Amino acid sequence: MKNDNYVKFIQAVKDKKVVKITIETKEEGPVTRTCIPFDFGANKKYKDGLDRYYFYALDSPDGRKDLPILENKLISLEILKDKFEPEDYVTWDPNWILKRDWGSYS
Repeated sequence: MKNDNYVKFIQAVKDKKVVKITIETKEEGPVTRTCIPFDFGANKKYKDGLDRYYFYALDSPDGRKDLPILENKLISLEILKDKFEPEDYVTWDPNWILKRDWGSYS
């Protein structure tokens, strides 16, 4: 059974809503970012086989960037009112772990 953050994440992907997340970092402790929710699951890029949330951070101090977060590092997730359009952020041929209806970006 997945937690409340997971349920909200799935809803945000489905509804194409921007999210505000708070994550635990080694360097800075809790950090809050505004993000596009992209995907969730284990990625072959990481050899540990652990599930991660994949976000695109819109307000990182060092610019916009991909933000993979382990499940246990996501403290909170809030769905914001702002919507996003996948074509504004998906610049590759996607092979998502999670199913979604994003048209040609699915």
